[in-house]
Amino acid sequence: MRIAFVGAGEFTVKTAELLIERGHEVIIIEQDQERIDNLSDTLDCSFLKGDGSNPSILREVGPDQTDVLFCLSNSDQANLISSLVGRSLGFKRVIPSIQNTEFEGICSELDLEDTILPSRTISRYLADMVEGLDVLELSTVIKGEARFFTFIVDKEKGKRVLDLDLPESAKVICFYRDSQFLLAHQDTVLSKNDEVVVLTHSENIADLKKRWEKKHSNSQ
Repeated sequence: MRIAFVGAGEFTVKTAELLIERGHEVIIIEQDQERIDNLSDTLDCSFLKGDGSNPSILREVGPDQTDVLFCLSNSDQANLISSLVGRSLGFKRVIPSIQNTEFEGICSELDLEDTILPSRTISRYLADMVEGLDVLELSTVIKGEARFFTFIVDKEKGKRVLDLDLPESAKVICFYRDSQFLLAHQDTVLSKNDEVVVLTHSENIADLKKRWEKKHSNSQ
């Protein structure tokens, strides 16, 4: 895969290191030449000097040849702009990072489905550690062609999980109602705005996205 990053902060560097180790091609867009010079000695990837929110810079990356565009600069506003510009240029998948949770609703309205909130992820992890929970990385549980897909209930309100008519290789495993985690059963009746989590084979993702497009669905 070919992955591009806007911003060369520590979050970018650590993620890039893992991707490079796994054989992926990485491109990092950064405005600070000194930062680029320092990283070029340790990271086996390409660097592009410039503003990642500038259309001409993102075009140089090659949207058609790039699988993922991460927008991980230190500015939430810059990440949102880079994401919107990247999506308009045709990047297959755009993933912004935001620190301010007040931007979360805006991301949903803009259909930026894969938005990352690092502070929330880390705080949940630390809270689980304090309570002595055995926290497993997602990668150790979801292997091969298995994927998670989520959607927000709208027209399906009042339906049972059994009546969703999912593919054979897909199953609802849980859902969130008013931020409360609940296990799902075949006879579970869905309510409007429930967030439903489906475990599925990767071959079903495209069809599931089409079915629930514009409903803030996402997969990982």
